Amino acid sequence: MKLSHLSHLPPRWRARAMRTGFNLHPAFRATGGRVIHVSPDLLHIRVRLALTRRTRNLVGSIYGGSLFAVTDGVHAGMLMARLGPDVIVWDKAATIRYRKPAFCALTADFRLSEAELQDIRDALGRDHEIERTYPVELKGPDGAVHTEVRRTLYLADKAWYKHHKLRDSAAGDTA
Repeated sequence: MKLSHLSHLPPRWRARAMRTGFNLHPAFRATGGRVIHVSPDLLHIRVRLALTRRTRNLVGSIYGGSLFAVTDGVHAGMLMARLGPDVIVWDKAATIRYRKPAFCALTADFRLSEAELQDIRDALGRDHEIERTYPVELKGPDGAVHTEVRRTLYLADKAWYKHHKLRDSAAGDTA
C-alpha cells in the first residue's frame, strides 16, 4: 500500500498501517530502528534506535550509519500520507552532526503541523515546487541530544512536475 493512499482508512488504522509498513520494510529494518508511535493524524512519529549487536560500532556506541539511516524517509512518508497522491515528495539532501556517542537506546520525534501542511499546499499552488528542511534530534533516555540530522525534502505538484519534465525532456531531444 502506498503511503499516499492511506486517506481512506480510519485514523487509527492509518497510524497502524504506517507503523507496520515502516517496521516491515527491509531497508528501514536494516537501520536497527523501530517505529514505536504514530499519531492517528500522522503528524507525529517516534522512532527508537536500540544499541544492539547489529547497531554497535567498533568502540561500542551506536554506528553513525544507523543514526543517519533511521531518519531517512520518515518526514517524507508523513508528507506523502498527508498531502496525498497529487504531490511528489523526495529526500533531496541531509546533514548530520554527532554531538556525543550513544551508548544507550535513542529516540527521535518527527513532527509536522496542520499549519505546515497548509503552508506547503499554498506554496505548491503558487510555485509548483518547493523545498523544506526538517531537523530531528536523536535523544537518550535522559533527554540529552546525541545526534542532530537535518533533511531537505523536495516537493512538487505532480501534474506540474510531469508536464515540466516532459517539456524539458523534449527540449533536450531536439538540442
